[in-house]
Formats: sequence, C-alpha cells, structure tokens
Amino acid sequence: MRIILVEDNEAIILGLEYLLSQEGYEVNTARTISQAEALLRQKDCALVLLDIGLPDGDGFRLCSKIREAYRLPVIFLTAREEERDVVRGLDLGAEDYVIKPFRNRELVSRIKAVLRRNGKGDSLLRCGDIVINTETGKVNRGGTEITLTRLEYKILSSMMSYPGKLFTRDEILADIWDISGNFVNDNTLSVTMKRLREKLEDSDAQIIRTVRGMGYRMETNQ
Repeated sequence: MRIILVEDNEAIILGLEYLLSQEGYEVNTARTISQAEALLRQKDCALVLLDIGLPDGDGFRLCSKIREAYRLPVIFLTAREEERDVVRGLDLGAEDYVIKPFRNRELVSRIKAVLRRNGKGDSLLRCGDIVINTETGKVNRGGTEITLTRLEYKILSSMMSYPGKLFTRDEILADIWDISGNFVNDNTLSVTMKRLREKLEDSDAQIIRTVRGMGYRMETNQ
C-alpha cells in the first residue's frame, strides 16, 4: 500500500520512510508541491501525509486539490499547532491533523485508522495485548475474549483507533449519545469507564489513563 509523503525536512523524511516501510507501506516522497502533484498524477496511492509549510507554497491549497481531484485521504503532519490552522485543515477535508513532534506508534495508529475508515485497512485494532476485530465486534486481551456492552465497546474502539489522543469527557459523551439515541449523563460515563476498566483488568488505570480535569487517554506503551 503506497503513501505519498509531502515533506521538506530531510530528517523527518528519513525517519518516516524507515518507520512506514517497517509497517509494510511503500513511501514516495515529494519535497515540494510541484513534486507532489507530479507523483499524484503518476502513482496510485492510499493516503497522503502532508506538511503545510513547503518551499513552493501552502499545503492547505494542495489538500483542497487532493480532496477534489483525487478523492484521497489526507493527514496533515505539521508543526503549526494554532487552533485556526487545525480547524482550517479539517474544514478542507483532511482526515486528521498531527502536530510535530509526534510519537511514531501513535502516528502509525492514526494512519491505520484513516485507512480503515476509507476501506483500505485491516479490520483489527491493537493496543498492547488488547485486540478488537471491528468486523465481528469481538474484543480480547491476551487471547481471552472479553464481553462488553455496546457503550463500553464504542468507547474502547474509539480510543484504540487513536491511542495517545486525549478524549475529553464531552467528546466521549457525544459519541455515546450518538449510538444510544438517548441522553447519557456524566455520572453514567464514570460508571461505564469503571466497568470497562474492570473488564480489561485495568484497576491501576495504566491502560486507560485519566487526565485529571480533562478526560481519558489510551496509553500506547502498556
């Protein structure tokens, strides 16, 4: 599966080419917008990793073209962390927005999640020894199947799709409400998270970490 990397930093290019090749991806690199446009015309690819500040122009403009002309998923990979830039990137149709410096395993997980959403990835979510088969809905840890409720499954699969990402309580509540069709209050979320941790044997909260006053994060190094 081919990924086009649009990036002009040589150290990042070398690191990503090695990382992604180890995951089984073929990486074609463009250091400018014009090189990226030539690659897009010549090569079939599954996804574009795109920097914003490039020598010959703005990555936002290229994102618009990729989405309109090629219908390819785009992940911004950039040092620009201003909220207006993140919002602009997502409004242009990017699937994700990753800020440099990034954690390698988290980036790979985000790439896999985007590919799955676009019908180009496998059906397994993995984090440590926890595995979710999104086709069958089965969850296991260390080879032992775990039975989850619909809400527990939704929370876990969402967090495992983006390990390392902070999920605010409001984000999780909105997700739960969407699938249940009913309003779910803050206390219900606390109870659901407690039961999920019990089923995962996560009594010390090392798998699903509580970020005090903010939300929860799925750890990537457990």
